[in-house]
Amino acid sequence: MKLIKSIYLNQKVYWILVLLAVISILGHFIPFLFPVARLLLLVFLVGISIDIFLLYRIKDGVAASRKCPEKLSNGDDNTISIRIENNYSISTLIAIIDELPIQFQKRDFLYSFSLKAGEEKQINYDLKPFARGEYHFGCLNVYVASPLKLIKRRYKIEAQQMLPCYPSFMQMRQYELLAISNRLNDYGVKRIRRIGHQMEFDQIREYVKGDDYRTINWKATARKSQIMVNQYQDEKSQPVYCLIDTGRSMKMPFNRLTLLDYAINTSLVISNTAVIKHDKAGVICFGKDINAHVPADGRRTQIRKIMEVLYNQKTNYPEPNYELLHSSARRLLRNRSLLILFTNFESLDSMKRQLPYLQGLAKDHLLLIVFFTNTEIKEITKQTAKNIEDIYIKTIAEKFIYDKKLIVKELEKYGIHAILSNPKDLTINTLNKYLEFKSRGLI
Repeated sequence: MKLIKSIYLNQKVYWILVLLAVISILGHFIPFLFPVARLLLLVFLVGISIDIFLLYRIKDGVAASRKCPEKLSNGDDNTISIRIENNYSISTLIAIIDELPIQFQKRDFLYSFSLKAGEEKQINYDLKPFARGEYHFGCLNVYVASPLKLIKRRYKIEAQQMLPCYPSFMQMRQYELLAISNRLNDYGVKRIRRIGHQMEFDQIREYVKGDDYRTINWKATARKSQIMVNQYQDEKSQPVYCLIDTGRSMKMPFNRLTLLDYAINTSLVISNTAVIKHDKAGVICFGKDINAHVPADGRRTQIRKIMEVLYNQKTNYPEPNYELLHSSARRLLRNRSLLILFTNFESLDSMKRQLPYLQGLAKDHLLLIVFFTNTEIKEITKQTAKNIEDIYIKTIAEKFIYDKKLIVKELEKYGIHAILSNPKDLTINTLNKYLEFKSRGLI
């Protein structure tokens, strides 16, 4: 690594220079102060020389490097590590400034500590990105001071690197582990009682205590002269598509993440869970045009394909084209599928304009529409009204919230399933609905 070295005077050195200058000036009026000033200047120069000798007598006094993950997870804490080693034969005072990507706007990054001779230290810190894309790290600036603390030597370590920020794969892995270990209820996923036997036949086996008597296979029992039961398994290979609206309404922020990012993170979790449940996962992103289409597939490599597609999705300002979505779905989706549509209807009228196309999708597929509550408006309704203006604002806010609930009722009237969710609860609520559909045999 290339090192660029510089000398920096410590702050107290400037005060020493000011003091010497004052004593020198006073020496013209008070004769005995002039020799004192010369003596102090000599001591100061000797101290500076010793400090320079201690810090510059070896070429590479410190070694430092930054260790990052291969990619960042959007909306999650990502751990970055800096390793630094003191190659001096004396204890040193270290200050590290890492040049972080511009997206974080963090201008107060500074770690200060001391290292003994030959000692090595690792610093860990977390970065939480709120937008997908490329994050460029700059150099590591290491400032080293000796115990005299008169000067600092700077090591500018060339450690530039670019990290891509992908949809929240950390959240996806958390739910993946919980799904594999059947502990999804730990995160709020409901246990849903299975209704009937809408499952695929697996095999015939001997009866064991606790089996349902309704599953007894009487013909096999007669042949074997012992009680035999049918064993079932969940229906597999059902296509599950996440339809993601990239229109302007999805640009609204919540806790610094846009609604589009919440929808993308949830789509990744749903797709991964579907593959674990032996279903097929696919994605369609649409706005004015169809931005991306990943055909449903049940192989593990499908999640990487979906992640790569979702990485590049951005909101655009035109209204989403639901007519194009409907016609594309009829052309691209040959089998009955579960369609999870992530969008954001702000009013009943805006939903009714798209209702014919939503009905068309629901006619051929099982359609679930997921849209968002406006949490800022909800907070307004909780405030105490102090004047007529506050009453007016609060009434309008309550009207917006009421319209959102009317949208759910209107969709259910036409046989379309709907979820109205806070952005932070989106993953749990959508996952619960998917598992409910599985348990009821709707897909």
